[in-house]
Amino acid sequence: MNREEILEAVKEAMPEKRFIHTLGVEKTALELADHYKLDRGQVSLAALLHDYAKYMDKEAMMAVMVEQKMDPKLFTYNEELWHAPIGAYFAETKFGVEDETVLKAIACHTTGNAAMSMMDKVIYLADYTEPNRSFPGVYKARRLSFDSLDKAMLFALSNTITFLITKRQPIFPDTFEAYNYFARLQIEGEV
Repeated sequence: MNREEILEAVKEAMPEKRFIHTLGVEKTALELADHYKLDRGQVSLAALLHDYAKYMDKEAMMAVMVEQKMDPKLFTYNEELWHAPIGAYFAETKFGVEDETVLKAIACHTTGNAAMSMMDKVIYLADYTEPNRSFPGVYKARRLSFDSLDKAMLFALSNTITFLITKRQPIFPDTFEAYNYFARLQIEGEV
């Protein structure tokens, strides 16, 4: 599938506001890709497809999760997390993406994890900091993203966890593991 076909399919799968967000994620991700010398094609593809499944029907999402034997823990956490692994599934099955780097970046863009590649961090942070985002700390997160992906991840995860705690929301274990990983890097002086 070429870029125009992907854009058309993505646009049809979401409201206009989310499509604008997706284009903002791609723009930010490509800026980060250039800064960190990552493959622009991989980054663009992951960015464009990262929210493809976000507006799927809940029952359809659950069916895919069961059929594909996705992590059963997902059922006990906020359904906002579901679209990431389901999006990776559709990137592979509908869009023919075979690149594991792209699929993994899509799959972990909502939770993070303790074994994030540079590509994973770029997609996570581009989603967090794209130009249409507006929340306390977004400017610092944008600045940190170009200074150090690891520092930016620690900042973003810390903010996300704090936000979820204030809302009394459960936090997916991968998010805590990611936070702990980046916090340890900071303690050890590696970020």
